[in-house]
Amino acid sequence: MVFAANCSSFLLSGVLMKRLLLSAVLPAVAVALPSVVQAETVKAPERDKKFFKSVEGAWVGPGEIVAGKYKGTKFTCNFTGSTPDGKVGMSLDGGCRVGVFTQKMSATIEQKGRGGYGGTFLDGSEGKGLDIVSGSVVDSRKVVLAINRKQLNGVMQARVPDDNSMHVTISVRVDKQLVPVIGMKLSRVDGTAVGAIAKN
Repeated sequence: MVFAANCSSFLLSGVLMKRLLLSAVLPAVAVALPSVVQAETVKAPERDKKFFKSVEGAWVGPGEIVAGKYKGTKFTCNFTGSTPDGKVGMSLDGGCRVGVFTQKMSATIEQKGRGGYGGTFLDGSEGKGLDIVSGSVVDSRKVVLAINRKQLNGVMQARVPDDNSMHVTISVRVDKQLVPVIGMKLSRVDGTAVGAIAKN
């Protein structure tokens, strides 16, 4: 989740869409991601699986850039969440739209080593996206991930307060303060509803 979900390419079309997040966050210093708390051996995998399972399905909702040059820019996103066979993690695939411009968005997160997570936003930092370099499932309703692209470091948090809502926040640490720059509030919908919204 606090972009490369550019979260490095967050909005408007083509190159401009890919610049929005980087422009919004401005110069960022290293983020201190909360330490991954090792849970009991049996409980942690089940808790993590429960969280990722809760993200499966179709999601739609508004978002806004809340800091930086493009502060106040509003957009709408459509995502489909899925979990990989035989692995602990999730994928979100879809796109975000500002006016008539739409940008494809995707993120993949998988368990790496003991209880930590890694993955990519879009095609990772080697391409036009960001790397998900670490993270943890805090509880069955929330995951916190560290994201990175060159000198840009940040935190993406995804929270599922109930079965039909998901809140995503992307933040960076500037001058020793964690600053939210992008927020999204998504609602679960069925496939027909997603198709209808996407066409409007």
